[in-house]
Amino acid sequence: MTDEKKASDPRKIKSVRRMKEIMTNYYIGAKTARENGKKVAWITSGGPVEPLIAMDVIPVYPENHGAMIGATKMGVDLCEKAEEMGYSRDLCSYARADIACATINGGPIGGLPEPDFLVCCNNICGTVLKWYEVVARYYNVPLFILDTPFVHGKFTDAAKKYVIQQINEYIEFLENVCGKKADPDRMDEVGRLSVEAQRLWQKVLDAAAHKPAPISAFDAFFHLALIVTLRGTQETVDYYKGLSTEMEERIANNIAMVKNEKYRLLWDNLPVWYRTRWLSEKFASHDACLVADTYTSAWSGVLHLIDEDNFLESMAVAYSSVYINISLDMMIDTLKKMIKKYDADGLVMHSNRSCKPYSLGQYDLSRMVAKQIGIPTLIIEADMVDERSFSESQIETRIDAFMETLKA
Repeated sequence: MTDEKKASDPRKIKSVRRMKEIMTNYYIGAKTARENGKKVAWITSGGPVEPLIAMDVIPVYPENHGAMIGATKMGVDLCEKAEEMGYSRDLCSYARADIACATINGGPIGGLPEPDFLVCCNNICGTVLKWYEVVARYYNVPLFILDTPFVHGKFTDAAKKYVIQQINEYIEFLENVCGKKADPDRMDEVGRLSVEAQRLWQKVLDAAAHKPAPISAFDAFFHLALIVTLRGTQETVDYYKGLSTEMEERIANNIAMVKNEKYRLLWDNLPVWYRTRWLSEKFASHDACLVADTYTSAWSGVLHLIDEDNFLESMAVAYSSVYINISLDMMIDTLKKMIKKYDADGLVMHSNRSCKPYSLGQYDLSRMVAKQIGIPTLIIEADMVDERSFSESQIETRIDAFMETLKA
């Protein structure tokens, strides 16, 4: 497709340009933070960012950077460099790529700005603990670790008390490293903006319940950036208001992301960042649209647990209850609700070599979905950043065979 045709393609989401502007300005701000008297904190993607925003600290996400490395196809070189440094190929490719990148100021944006301190929450995996310890030693900066218990079923009062205590310690830690007291009114304001942004983000995702879907999971992977990076800011709220309005306009004008949409699929696990376009086009060639996913909905899937009038305490429960920190029984309930909401005909699971917590249990979930819902599952074996774990011919064959079962 020529550039001229791309520009006139009605399926192109107009908000993409605004997102790029915001993220460019955000990284410029992070890179020039010290010149402007601001502090930078590296934080895990599942970590509580709202207190950082309230304390006027710029949050930076090594995992987001890892996704950029994957999308720009720099993953293999950086992962191999990390392996030469002694890190096993079995480790998370986000961690390997970012650790290697820090030593050479490489990657798509010339390396991340050096952190003043680190914030690590283990609600997404255990790897982040050692990863952030390595980074803390490398930059010689303080590290705060927020430990969230695994949620097997009911989140107990003891577990809630345990995490709330750590949230309070987190605020004290920020006050010490920032050299100022936290403003409760500012914290409340950031909490309200965070909740509003999450509601708007979920509204954007819910637009895909319409037939045909005006947005796909592959588009959601891109538009996710702000809800991860800057939730709690007015800019994020304004962006998702605009994106939500655009979705409403697309529905009114019957604009489908996949032409001739016939099959609706649900995606599980992180994206294959270096092959998102190829996968999108491959499924579209079968008139199939990935209408939803468990990954992008994780940042709004715990909204029902948040009390806006008691944000700090309720976020202790919410941050502990994200999708990959819950039991398989709770995961299957989430999948069943999503399959029903989006009227999915099949489930596509990315068995991700890098993300063990997300991938372990997928075969059990696949059997549960077949037994309890009666829809087929396709399991794709790959990696989110390291292209050496992706076999295009094998995956293409599996997709073709899977789609034939749906068409039969």
